[in-house]
Amino acid sequence: MTTPEDPATPQHYPGQPQYSQQPQYSQQPEYGQPPSYGYPQQPPPYGYGQPSYAGQPMPGAPAYAQYAQPQGPPGRIRPTGMIILLFFVTLGIWAFVYYYQVHEEMKRHTGEGLGGVLALVLAIFVGIVNPFLLSHEVGQLYARRGQEPPVSALTALWFFPGMFILVGPFIWFIQTNNALNEYWQSLGVTETTLV
Repeated sequence: MTTPEDPATPQHYPGQPQYSQQPQYSQQPEYGQPPSYGYPQQPPPYGYGQPSYAGQPMPGAPAYAQYAQPQGPPGRIRPTGMIILLFFVTLGIWAFVYYYQVHEEMKRHTGEGLGGVLALVLAIFVGIVNPFLLSHEVGQLYARRGQEPPVSALTALWFFPGMFILVGPFIWFIQTNNALNEYWQSLGVTETTLV
């Protein structure tokens, strides 16, 4: 008497080779890796197979890490009240001297920025942009150190359109010049000057 075969059991036919239920496969090494021959694999050397971030900040690194720290000489401290007085006495001409001096010092210090000559040319021909550029560059001095910038290009909105409330330009200049003076003081500068 024959019993019905279990459908889950594979059938064997004459002349057909017999295989076990679970064929055994040899462990193949990954592409580019030498075979282990049964020995435990050693971890690859540090940096091997890791992504390269040459020329760009690593993910998760703070934003200021992408900047080289300034190596140039620091600038000079300029008393805010005396500079404002010179603006009035010279009928605004001292503004050109001021823009040249501070932009030149910041460029010498960081190696970046407008520099004195370009800042002077812009002050002569499109003077309205200089307050925005100056506040931005002063803010970048702090950002390079990972600090919150006390001023930015938006600070110059006190200059324009703030000039329509008369005191706006004074507020802009006091904030920007004080931030610049405090930066130089943080580098150990104590001497004040007007030129």
